[in-house]
Amino acid sequence: MTPEERARRSAAAMWRSDAASRWLGLSLDAVGPGWARMSFTVAPHHLNGHGICHGGYIFTLADSAFAFACNSYNRVAVAQHNTISYISPARAGERLVAEAREVSLQGRSGIYDVTVRGDGERIVAEFRGCSRIIKGTHFDEQTAPEVDRAIEGGDT
Repeated sequence: MTPEERARRSAAAMWRSDAASRWLGLSLDAVGPGWARMSFTVAPHHLNGHGICHGGYIFTLADSAFAFACNSYNRVAVAQHNTISYISPARAGERLVAEAREVSLQGRSGIYDVTVRGDGERIVAEFRGCSRIIKGTHFDEQTAPEVDRAIEGGDT
């Protein structure tokens, strides 16, 4: 199994159980070893009292991209610590794209940076997530069924 296949299968297994991301309308667009890209469109119900996207939704998008990136090795990883800096507001109708990239993975601890961009590649937020690998895997690598359609244009 290639690292790319492992990342896709790990993501497909997680996506099936990720009711929160699906319910919020997030889309898992792409994943690979140590990285992931997710997106969603800001709807009127995502707006706060200032008429801009509530920071909690932006944080959730970044946190979910971080989760898929740090779980891409078929080793269960959880968040240890996260921070976010909001750079510019997102508006209703805007498509937000979060790209998570691994900065460091040493032993069981990882650091991931996530950039959330809006229209015109404008940076909306910068997120840093620290992960910790715990016991468990997302799938049995010995059975190796077909890669799920969740990442290959199917059920995202």
